[in-house]
Amino acid sequence: MLNLMQNWPLVVPRLLDHAALNHGTREIVTQTVEGGLHRSNWAEVAGRARRLAQALDALGIGIGDRVATLAWNTHRHVECCFGIPGAGAVAHTINPRLYHEQIVYIANHAGDRVLFLDLSFVDLVEQLAPQLETIEHYVLLTDRTHMPIGRSVDFLCYEELVAAQTGDFAWVEIDENAPAGLCYTSGTTGNPKGVLYSHRSNVLHSLAIVQIDAFCLSSSSVLLPVVPMYHANAWGLPYASAMVGAKLVLNGAHFEAKVLHDLIIDHGVNITGAVPTVWLSMLQYLEETGADLGSLRRVIIGGSAAPRSMIETFANQFGVEVMHAWGMTELSPVGTIGALSAAGSELPAEAQLDLRCKQGRALFGVEMCLKDEEGALLPRDDASSGRLMVRGPWIVERYYGHEATALDSDGFFDTGDIATIDPLGYMQITDRAKDVIKSGGEWISSVQLENAALGCEGVAEAAVVGIPHPKWDERPLLYVVKKPGSAVSRGDILRFLEAHVAKWWLPDDIVFLEELPHSATGKVLKTVLRERARLHVELA
Repeated sequence: MLNLMQNWPLVVPRLLDHAALNHGTREIVTQTVEGGLHRSNWAEVAGRARRLAQALDALGIGIGDRVATLAWNTHRHVECCFGIPGAGAVAHTINPRLYHEQIVYIANHAGDRVLFLDLSFVDLVEQLAPQLETIEHYVLLTDRTHMPIGRSVDFLCYEELVAAQTGDFAWVEIDENAPAGLCYTSGTTGNPKGVLYSHRSNVLHSLAIVQIDAFCLSSSSVLLPVVPMYHANAWGLPYASAMVGAKLVLNGAHFEAKVLHDLIIDHGVNITGAVPTVWLSMLQYLEETGADLGSLRRVIIGGSAAPRSMIETFANQFGVEVMHAWGMTELSPVGTIGALSAAGSELPAEAQLDLRCKQGRALFGVEMCLKDEEGALLPRDDASSGRLMVRGPWIVERYYGHEATALDSDGFFDTGDIATIDPLGYMQITDRAKDVIKSGGEWISSVQLENAALGCEGVAEAAVVGIPHPKWDERPLLYVVKKPGSAVSRGDILRFLEAHVAKWWLPDDIVFLEELPHSATGKVLKTVLRERARLHVELA
């Protein structure tokens, strides 16, 4: 027997149509690359995205063609994220902070035919263009006034391209299982791998993250997604914002704490999301200036764990709730959210804080379990550490261009993370499988040791790697970046850690650096630190 319900395909353009029809005047404010603010709204963005789809059709771009972006969070980039799949093509966001060789590899591997880019990347694209094998058109996301002259690449002007269309264009009809987006992993080991999102997976992901027990987005939300759109579609926030008609405030190429703070205050931002390093800088700015955070009420933190001290500071000094989110490119990207459950809300304050320091509970649509090295299931007892495995309708099945599945025999994807899950369902990442320190047959969590060190006054950043030891196999080495003007010493940090971690977890040495090496996605490059550690051991 067949069902008697309408077959209404879950495709990305429907999100934008909904926003335009029901929340058309809700603003989209951009701190532009050219300078100054640009104000738009969902109705205007929808009309321009439709013109963009029409322009792509005129350029010969059709179903399944890959169209790349090398761009910041702006109103034009939002138009691309809807207009490209609206033309039946695949929106491929490229991270401009990757090594040049990786950008070339990604664009060629994807077979991109068009590249949309911001003015910030004109020099970069000119340099790389001779190596980009499949790109036929380069479109600058600007107007005629700001178009560069005398360049080796024949750039098209985005505003002229859009203005030349009538807008009398129907979204290309496409199956909901057709690809809508393409993102590549950061490729810290080997070449980056492509994750091909479907229209259906993007819409289902949006439905999940707007919920009250997730990001709690609504038409009353004023959202500043500091996380760039080239980081797994800014955690899916542009799509989710259209679904509920939220106001968007976009920071463009500007990540300085003062600029972000001004946007929060001037535009009434009440929810925002970024990696922890952004908020470390913000807290330093607030400490130096004595400023507050206005109407901001919720900070979503992903990419790596937020230290307990940061969560406490936001709550106690600014009345802002910090909520962990965990995921990865392969999960579209959100898998868990750190919202307090009913059972968690009944716990004492310190126990609630313990839960907030974890990465959270699985969303509906994400099945999550732990397995040991032999593939056996581990209990949810908050003590058993194992490989974190996930499956669900917005989780990768295999990588783009790969024939082999990325799943195990039970259909689970191995995230590469080591984690625990407690009886309430809260998951906590204890390490990456490649980063866990094995000392005397026991595991030391580099993540927990780093977060403990960040609670020490004067410590701005911390990273832990394992170094060889003749008796214990491995021991932890702690790298520290001091806060400006801090005189914190090795002894100060060790004395602090003695009260917060087991004695046998204490690092064998502490090395102070001016800065930690970071990847293109803002994560600490442990590979670089391990090489430093090897030299440190040899010279010791």
